[in-house]
Amino acid sequence: MYVAIWNKYLPIIRILLKRAVTAEQMLDLNRIDFERAGSGRKAGYKFVIEFNKGRVSNIISGIPLAADLAQVLMEDSAAKAILTANNFSIGLNTKFKVTIICTSPGEVVLEEKDVEVTDSI
Repeated sequence: MYVAIWNKYLPIIRILLKRAVTAEQMLDLNRIDFERAGSGRKAGYKFVIEFNKGRVSNIISGIPLAADLAQVLMEDSAAKAILTANNFSIGLNTKFKVTIICTSPGEVVLEEKDVEVTDSI
């Protein structure tokens, strides 16, 4: 039901996923898009999706909005590569703000290891 809307936001979500490795990212969505596609204002749009090694690690099957976002992200090869490299928490609040947090910044850890190797040579 929400796949078309999430596809609209996919390019910017991809960019924010990359940036989230170093800092928390936020995106304001257009509330009207979701209200037109859903059952109206009373739907109570709010969720958190936990991605662990490229897989959804919490139960979102009862939340169509979250399930459709997870589907769109997993079907996009660039987004899936980012999600596989790091663990993320993607949440939507009732004010239609998406928050993307990297819960295990793999790239930052790799950079620190590279510095240690360089220093020992």
